[in-house]
Amino acid sequence: MIRAILFDKDGTLFDFNATWRGFVRDALALLAPGDAALQARLGAAAGYDAASGAFAPGSPIVAGSVDEVARIWAPMIPGWDAASIERAANDLAARVGRGGLAPAAADLPALLRELRAMGCALGVATHDSENAARRQLAAVDALDLFDFVAGYDSGHGLKPGPGMVLAFCEATGVPPRATAMVGDSLHDLGAARAAGAGAALAVLTGPAGRDELAPHADAVLPGIEALPAWLRARAAAGAAR
Repeated sequence: MIRAILFDKDGTLFDFNATWRGFVRDALALLAPGDAALQARLGAAAGYDAASGAFAPGSPIVAGSVDEVARIWAPMIPGWDAASIERAANDLAARVGRGGLAPAAADLPALLRELRAMGCALGVATHDSENAARRQLAAVDALDLFDFVAGYDSGHGLKPGPGMVLAFCEATGVPPRATAMVGDSLHDLGAARAAGAGAALAVLTGPAGRDELAPHADAVLPGIEALPAWLRARAAAGAAR
């Protein structure tokens, strides 16, 4: 029986492109103001096409963390080092988070309350900063419905390592085998496997497609709104055995 659910944030709880296309565009304008050629080079180095707004498979912006991208960009920008880029990006992400953004599920608070009523503890594990994640969740009245929120800077390591999943399990008292990790990337699914989670669930609301995710997931859902039905089906199957 699944008794705890840990969600990735962008691409899972929130529409990935609505969040990150605008963020990266604004970050490039901040770091290389008026220099379209440098902005294009920075984007390309991080797997982002500044002209089209598209993210390449494996982009560190998609699967990595803010500090990883900062280390890629720092040698390319005169007058900036990785630490200052990271601080600027986190400040920008926090401002983006206050804007709310449309969640991938039509009514995120209602969905989370339904999951809590089914007996599930809830958490978020993101490669965004913890502060930005909390601000974004608060902007859509969802923060108080989570028992745990971790970012790349929370001290639990990065996905696909097991640290965030295991920290969630420790915080909620639910063992990994009774925990599901839900995300839109191979990093999320890898974290679930590394921690021994009871389920690794993929959603199709991020950049990755079904063909990429399905071989590594226990189930591929169209989005998190399908999660309650999946949980009920799993519980019914378990009861029938």
